[in-house]
Amino acid sequence: MIALTVTGGLLVTGCAGAGGSSGGSSGDGGSINVLMVNNPPMVELQKLTAEHFTAETGIEVNFTVMPENEVRDRISQDFANQAGQYDVATISNYETPIYARNGWLHELDPYLAEDTDYDVEDVLEPMRDSLLGEDGKTYAQPFYGESSFLMYRQDVFEELGLTMPEQPTWDEVAELAAEVDERRGDMKGICLRGLAGWGEVMAPLTTVVNTFGGTWFDADWEARVNAPEFVEATEFYVNLVREHGQAGAAQSGYAECLNNMTQGNTAMWYDATAGAGSLEADDSPVKGDIGYVPAPVKETDSSGWLYTWAWGIQKASSNTDAAWEFISWASGKKYEELVGEEIGWANVPAGKRASLYENPGYQEAASAFYEVTRQAIGRADPLNPGVQERPAAGIQFVGIPEFTDLGTRVAQEISSAIAGQQTVQEALDKSQEMAERVAEGYRDR
Repeated sequence: MIALTVTGGLLVTGCAGAGGSSGGSSGDGGSINVLMVNNPPMVELQKLTAEHFTAETGIEVNFTVMPENEVRDRISQDFANQAGQYDVATISNYETPIYARNGWLHELDPYLAEDTDYDVEDVLEPMRDSLLGEDGKTYAQPFYGESSFLMYRQDVFEELGLTMPEQPTWDEVAELAAEVDERRGDMKGICLRGLAGWGEVMAPLTTVVNTFGGTWFDADWEARVNAPEFVEATEFYVNLVREHGQAGAAQSGYAECLNNMTQGNTAMWYDATAGAGSLEADDSPVKGDIGYVPAPVKETDSSGWLYTWAWGIQKASSNTDAAWEFISWASGKKYEELVGEEIGWANVPAGKRASLYENPGYQEAASAFYEVTRQAIGRADPLNPGVQERPAAGIQFVGIPEFTDLGTRVAQEISSAIAGQQTVQEALDKSQEMAERVAEGYRDR
C-alpha cells in the first residue's frame, strides 16, 4: 500500500516553494535520513518501507534506530545544531512546541493544505493540538498516539477470585498486587517503570503525583517536589514496585515491563496504551488473556497521560519534499491498512486517527482495548492534569525546555531510591533543590 498517488506526489512537489528543495518526489528517487526510537511500531515500519514506500516513490530511507534515552539525546544535538544529518526524526508533543519556538522544525501546514489524501482532519484533535507551535502552526504529525492505562491478567484474576474495578484507585491496585504476590509464587503483582530517564520512570510517576494532588511547580513557579503530596505519591510508587514489582526494577523501562507482561511474569502493568498492540499480537503468548481499565486515580477523575511519537522535519533539511512524502505515507490511513493486512490489525500504530476506531477490522482485533484507549486519549487534559493550576502544559512532563535535564536528574534520584540506595525523602530533597533553581529563572521573568 502507498499513501500518495502520482497526482498526490505532484501536489507535494508543488509545495517546494514553501517547503524547501526537493530530495525526491514520487518516482523521482533520492534519499532521506530518518532517526527514530526503537519501539515495536517503528521497527515494523522499518521492515515495510523498502518494499512499499521506496518501491513506489524511488525514495530510499536510511534509518537510524536507537533506544528512547539515546535517541532523544541524538535528536536534540542534531536539531539544536541544525547539522542536517537527519531529515526526519521522531519527536514527541513535549519537544515539538519547544523545537518550533527555537526555529529547529520545518512548518508542515503548506504540505497539509496541498496533500488532500493525507486527511489531517481525521487526526484526533488532542493529537493535532499537541503538535502545534506557540504561533498556532503545525510542526509535526503523529505516527502513533497514546494515553496510559492499567493492563492486567484476567485469567489470573479469575483463578484467584479477584475483581478489577472498572475505574481502579491506586490503593485498590496496591491491594490487588499484594494478593497476587502472596498467592502466585511464579508471578509478581505489578510491573512499573523504574529506569532513570524523564521519559521512563518520570512519565508514570508524574501521573501518580498528579492524581495524589501533587505538582512539580505551582502557578506561581514555586517548586513543590518535596511537598507532602509529591512525597506521598513517590513513596507509594517506590514502595509498590519494591514490594510487589519486578526484579531489577531500577533498570526496568517500558521495554522490560512489556517483556515481563508478555512472558507471564507479572499480573498487572501500568503504562502506555500503545503496549496493548504488542500484547494482543498474533504471536503474543498472552493474547486474549489481558484486561484493560483506565489509569488508576486517587484525587482526580482521570490520570492518563497524553503522548505521541510524531515525525518532525529538521529546518536545515535539504530534502523536505521527500521527507514530507515519507511522513504522509507513514502517518497516513493507507499505512494503517497495510499494517492491518500484512501484520495484523492489533499491531496498527493507533491513537491518532478517528477513522481507525471505526474500522471493523481494527475493532475486532483490538476489541479488548480500543475503546478504553480512545476514551483515555479524549479525557487527557494537558492544561489541567491535577488539582491545582499549573504554569506550563503537560501531564507526564512539564512543558519547558529545562525539563529534559531536570526530569532526567530527578529520575536518577528516584531510581536510586527504588534500588534502595537512599530514601524517597532524601531523593526528593535533592530534587527540590534542582527544581528550585529552574523555578527561580521563571519567577524572575
